[in-house]
Parts: sequence; structure tokens; C-alpha cells
Amino acid sequence: MPKKILPATAVPSLVQERLTIWGKCIHQQRITQNLQASDLCSRIGISDATLRRLENGDPGAGAGIFLSALLVLGILDLTVPVPDERLWAGATRRRVRRAAAGDHDDYF
Repeated sequence: MPKKILPATAVPSLVQERLTIWGKCIHQQRITQNLQASDLCSRIGISDATLRRLENGDPGAGAGIFLSALLVLGILDLTVPVPDERLWAGATRRRVRRAAAGDHDDYF
């Protein structure tokens, strides 16, 4: 069953812009590397229709497939650099404590 196409308003414009850029990168690198669409599809394990969706920046294609295509083309680190270690290192799995009654009642 094909995935539903998301309406343009389903994703923020900045996200859509990045997906479109990733799609253009995938298309351009595939052409530059003389890689046929069917070859790239078989290496990623997707259909031709999904590749067209990737190259068009369709947000419904899935981030994992976008990243897999960028990896196969050898441009993952250029297009999606690893986030700064401060953003993810030392992350704990503690639950957030609910504020006790009377704590910060004026916040909302």
C-alpha cells in the first residue's frame, strides 16, 4: 500500500526546504556518479517511485530512506553533519519530575 502524500502544511517550511535540498543532492550525485536510478534503488532497497519521492523532497518518504540514500552516495557527512556532542552526550534516562502543587502556578 503506498504511503499517503502529506499536505504542504504538514511540515514546517524550513523542514520542507531541507528535504528539497537533500532530494536535489541525491538526484545530482546520482547523475554525477553515473548511477542509474534502478541501481541506486537496489542498493537502498526501495522502489523507483520512492526514489522519485526522495529526489522531489517528499516528507512522507521517511528520514531513514533519505539518510540511506545520502550514505550510499557517499555524501552523508557533508549533508547531515553529526550534531555537537553537547546535544546528545551524557543524556540520562531520568523522568521529568512533575511540579508539586503551588510550584510555578503563575507559569501558565
